[in-house]
Amino acid sequence: MNIIYNRILEAKKKGNKLLSILLDPDKLDLSLVKSVVQKINKNGVDYIFVGGSTVKKGLTEQFVKEINKHTVIPVVLFPGDYNQITNEADAILFLSLLSGNNPEYLIEQQIKSVPLIERSKLEIIPTAYILIDGGRRTSVQKVSKTEPISQSKRDEIVQIAIAGMYLGKKLIYLEAGSGAKTPVNIEIIKSVHDKIDIPLIVGGGIRSQKQLIDAFEQGADMVVIGTAFEKNLEFLNKITKNASIC
Repeated sequence: MNIIYNRILEAKKKGNKLLSILLDPDKLDLSLVKSVVQKINKNGVDYIFVGGSTVKKGLTEQFVKEINKHTVIPVVLFPGDYNQITNEADAILFLSLLSGNNPEYLIEQQIKSVPLIERSKLEIIPTAYILIDGGRRTSVQKVSKTEPISQSKRDEIVQIAIAGMYLGKKLIYLEAGSGAKTPVNIEIIKSVHDKIDIPLIVGGGIRSQKQLIDAFEQGADMVVIGTAFEKNLEFLNKITKNASIC
């Protein structure tokens, strides 16, 4: 059953924009999950993504269990490696880092995850993950040992996104990285949107309502916010207030 993906597709068809919050088990203490999720519940968030570049084995499962105690919002795994897979979530973004040339994150981590996924009831959503330079060195770079693509190489980014679509990926994810100084340029978002017919996710460096709305207006079907919310729990209320596009 592709319940979550079908909802994303339906939202795209109707022009409804989706908002997701990324929670990193490595950065948020379990004791704070309840209060954080209560903030999320009040602000029209569609999905909670869970994952990080480096998360202690077993922590993701505890983390998702705690989230589920306090919300009915679907939880989607955004794993940095196969050890972050848990059947407690609703779905998993089955990521392939197409912007890098490290086979470990193109296919090898995916192969390692198969035994875990086969034993789960997770909805699997094949996702092309494209890392774009956001102005600072990210944990994704360090762990994957790959370099992001310069925002000046718009044509290359578009070609990778199209290749991901041709490979059968169901989502394209443009990522400027956790805590990016600069979000994905709106011209890149528009260019990718104009060339693909599958949903487009954009994340990294979104720190204002204007940046959120700009990303949506240029073609992002879903925006993911992580670091800004981690640093200020009131940030979510601030950017979604009076933002009819959300």
